Amino acid sequence: MILRTAVTIKVSIVEDDDWIRANLAEQIRASEGLEFVASYATGEAALAGMRTAASDVLLMDINLPRMSGIDCLRRVKGLWPSIHVLMLTVYEDSEKIFDSLLAGASGYLLKRTPQSEILGAIRDVNRGNSPMSGHIARKVVRYFNERGNALRAIDKLSRREREVLEHLSKGIAYKEIADVLDLSIDTIRMHIKGIYAKLHVHSRGEAVAKYLHK
Repeated sequence: MILRTAVTIKVSIVEDDDWIRANLAEQIRASEGLEFVASYATGEAALAGMRTAASDVLLMDINLPRMSGIDCLRRVKGLWPSIHVLMLTVYEDSEKIFDSLLAGASGYLLKRTPQSEILGAIRDVNRGNSPMSGHIARKVVRYFNERGNALRAIDKLSRREREVLEHLSKGIAYKEIADVLDLSIDTIRMHIKGIYAKLHVHSRGEAVAKYLHK
């Protein structure tokens, strides 16, 4: 009979708030199956310390002094691709969520998440899952639904309409677009009217936003 030992997950923290950093470290030390490795107050300190203190999971704050948490995340994933980085932050705006995910974050939790859920998320992310606070996950789903809708709408445009929209997205005036495409200004206006109808928008700004969101 082979006895299997429980996997110990090595965890480090990057957080500039002394109280939060100490409290998280205490909770990790007290949790079975988790091993507290180190904590750092800055991204620079984390990058230096992690060269000799390997971890499986890294809890990362976004709002760090000097180097941001997202910049630190990019560098961490470049140096140690297999580490799981769990963003733990007060920010819940879409831009920071998606910047974090694109930079390589494996999960995204708000700091107000109960401690028991944060500890559970550490175990989840180490198993290859992507834990997120409930409404953060809904933002992610909504983003990809909107992106899918934008792609389907763009597909309805004719080749000429796409050309016109591409020029609109670069801030080019109608008259200049007409000159570049060798069309009359009235024809450009006709194409723009068709673009608005197919994308279900009412202004140049909305049309460009949907085009760039694709």
